Amino acid sequence: MMARNIRTRTCGARRGPITRLVSPSDLGELIKPFVFLDLAEIPAGPEGAMRWHPHSGIATVTLILEGKVDYQETTGVKGQLAAGGVEWMAAGSGVWHTGAPSGGKPVRGFQLWVALPPEREMGAPESRYLDAEDVPHQGPARILLGRLGSAASPIDAPAGINYLDVRLKPGERWDYLMPDGHEVAWLAVYSGSLECTEPASTGELLIFEEGNGAISITSEEGVGFVLGSAVKHPHELHLGNHSVHTSADSLREGEAQITRIAGDLRKARILA
Repeated sequence: MMARNIRTRTCGARRGPITRLVSPSDLGELIKPFVFLDLAEIPAGPEGAMRWHPHSGIATVTLILEGKVDYQETTGVKGQLAAGGVEWMAAGSGVWHTGAPSGGKPVRGFQLWVALPPEREMGAPESRYLDAEDVPHQGPARILLGRLGSAASPIDAPAGINYLDVRLKPGERWDYLMPDGHEVAWLAVYSGSLECTEPASTGELLIFEEGNGAISITSEEGVGFVLGSAVKHPHELHLGNHSVHTSADSLREGEAQITRIAGDLRKARILA
């Protein structure tokens, strides 16, 4: 079984409670459709509230590792997501959302952006929120997006994308056999340490060389990590402040829709 070598690795850049591991203008070009990844450690209380902000052209995927989050969207969707839960919000033509830690406790988790294909980047916003018990398992892996073995996520993500939450016990080994066409692969460690072709520990992101070789993970002490693999997004990335699109025209349309929604929020005195 041919192993995948590491192309690059990073601990990201910390900005207050956020560690930015991937941005669309840097490593997102290497691993698209995965174009953005934050590891967030949000404090409890008002300072941890995430202000209303927009997106278009992408889907945001939030994995809650610790704590609870209250969320709300301009689509009218709102609720609470606890540890182990997953948010999928396909922004499409444009949406605003907000969130805040709940229950007086801090929140830790990942936020990932997935670039949508042309046929979905300007669609109506849609979201799906899964509680921990609704996320299917295959061995030590929870399938957040896509399919692994006989288990498939109920989230309607574009084809050719897997996003997994994997937790290995001390001394355990896990082999990930790459699905057909999944040349893009990466992982980010959120607890413990692991060995693959190189070691990695908490806070590190590894990007694998493109190819179809398997990824074999072992851990002496136990480890938790997220892993993404996908068919490479073939489109150029057109970037706005909160948006990623496949063309300049769709970016303009998305940003115009974001502006229209902002006007509605100001009329409702939600935005200043």
